[in-house]
Amino acid sequence: MSSVLGVSVGAGAVRVARPYTGESAEPTRNFAAPPAPGYGRARSGFDGPPDAFDVQAVPVGERRVDELVADAVGAVLAADSRISATAIAYRDENHARAIRAELARRQFTNYELVPDVVAALEFLEYSGELRPHLPGPGFGTVALYDLGASGLSVTVVDIGTRQVCFTERTSDISGDYLDALIREQQIASGRIAHPPDHTGLTALDKLCREAKEQLSGSSAVALPSTEGLVLLSQENFEALIMLAVESSARMTRDVILRSEQPVQAVALLGGCAQIPLVAKVLRRWLGVPVIVPAAPETVVTRGAAMLARPVMPRPAPAPFPAAPRDEVAPRPAEPAPARPLVAGPPAGPGRRREVSLAGVAVGALVVVAAIGITLGWGTQVLSHDSQRQDAVTSSVPTSTTRPSEPATVVPSTTDATNEALAGPPQPQNTTTTTEAPTTTVGPNTITLIPGLPPVVVPTLPPLFPPAPAQQQQVR
Repeated sequence: MSSVLGVSVGAGAVRVARPYTGESAEPTRNFAAPPAPGYGRARSGFDGPPDAFDVQAVPVGERRVDELVADAVGAVLAADSRISATAIAYRDENHARAIRAELARRQFTNYELVPDVVAALEFLEYSGELRPHLPGPGFGTVALYDLGASGLSVTVVDIGTRQVCFTERTSDISGDYLDALIREQQIASGRIAHPPDHTGLTALDKLCREAKEQLSGSSAVALPSTEGLVLLSQENFEALIMLAVESSARMTRDVILRSEQPVQAVALLGGCAQIPLVAKVLRRWLGVPVIVPAAPETVVTRGAAMLARPVMPRPAPAPFPAAPRDEVAPRPAEPAPARPLVAGPPAGPGRRREVSLAGVAVGALVVVAAIGITLGWGTQVLSHDSQRQDAVTSSVPTSTTRPSEPATVVPSTTDATNEALAGPPQPQNTTTTTEAPTTTVGPNTITLIPGLPPVVVPTLPPLFPPAPAQQQQVR
C-alpha cells in the first residue's frame, strides 16, 4: 500500500500533509473506486474524508524557504518508505525556481510542482465546498481570498478549466501586520513593557499571534509573559483591525471588477481566514457566498497531497543500430605525407605569392619574345645593328633608370667614326599605311596585320641590354 506527500510553501511556515494510516492514495487500486459519500474525486485516487490527513508545520524563521522544503521532504521520505509520490505547491515562479534548484542539487526526482491555486481548488472541489446546497450545477468562477503571514492574495479563477482570470497581491494587510497592531495596543495600554531588544520583540509577537488565534473560538484571552499580561477581548480586537479588513474587502471587490468575470463565491484561505470579522465584512461588501473551510491554513497542503502522482522516469534514448562487421567496407589507408628532400621553412602565403609572381613574369617574357620574333625584331636585337635607325625606334624603352643610381650613357667611338666617313645619311623609304580611325598611335602601339586595328602592348621591363645611343650628325 502506497502513500502520498503534500507540501505547501508559506512565508511563515512550510507544511507537510500525509494521509493517516489506513487512508490510501494508491492510483492503481482506488482510482476506479466510487468516491466516498458527499465527496468528489481526487486526481490521485484519494477516497477518504478530507480531514484524514496528518499535517505538520515547520516554522521558517531565519532559514531559506527552499532549503527548508528540501529538508522537510527528505526527512519525511526517510521516515516513511510507503510514500510513492510528492507534490509541492508554490506561490510564484521565484519560489518554484528556487525549490527546483535545491531539490535538483540534492538529487530528488520523484516530485512535481503545482500552483497553490490549483491545489486549493482540488481540495475545495473534493470536499464539496464549491457545490451550492441548492439544486443545480456548482460554482463556475470563484475568488480565492488568501490572507497569510506575509500578505493578501486575491485570485479569480475558473473552476472547470483551472484558468486564472485575474490576480493581485499586497503586503499592506497580513498576519504579521495584525500581530503588530495587537503588540502596539498592548504596549500603549501600559500592561506590557516595551521589550529591550529584538529577541524580546520576537517573543512578544509570537504571544500576540497566539492570542489572535485563540480569539477565533472565544470572546477573550489572557496570556502571561515576562513583560506583563497580554489581555485581549473580541470587541477590542475587531475594533483594532476593522480598517485593515475593510481595506482588504475593497481590494477584493476591485479585483473582481477588473477580472470582468461573474464571480459566484469567495473562498477564504490562510491562517487569518479563521477570524470571524473577515468573513462578515466580505459578505457585506461583496454580496456573494463566502466559504470558510475547516483549517483554512492547511487547504493548499491537503490539496497538494491529493494531486500527488508518481513521476515516471523518462526512458533513455535507444542507441543507433550498429552495422555488421562483414558489411562495413574497409577504409583505405591514407598515404603518409612525403618528406621534403631539403629542409627549409614551411611555405606560407608569402612564399606562394612569390612563386606566382615569378610564373607571371616568365610567361610575360615568353609572350614578348614570341611577338618580337614574329615582327622580325629578333635578328636586329641579336646583331645590335647600330647603323640602322629602326634599331633604336623599337617599342622597348632604350634605357632604364633606378632611383638609387642614375644611368649614364657613354657614347661609342666606333659609331662616331663610321658616321664621319659615311657622309650625309640616305633618305629612307617610307611605307604608306592605313590609319586606324579610332586608335591613337602611341609608343606601345604595333600593327600586326595591315588593314587591321593596331594592338596596344603593355609596357614591360626590357628583356635585353639597351642598344648604344646614336650620336647626332655634325654638319
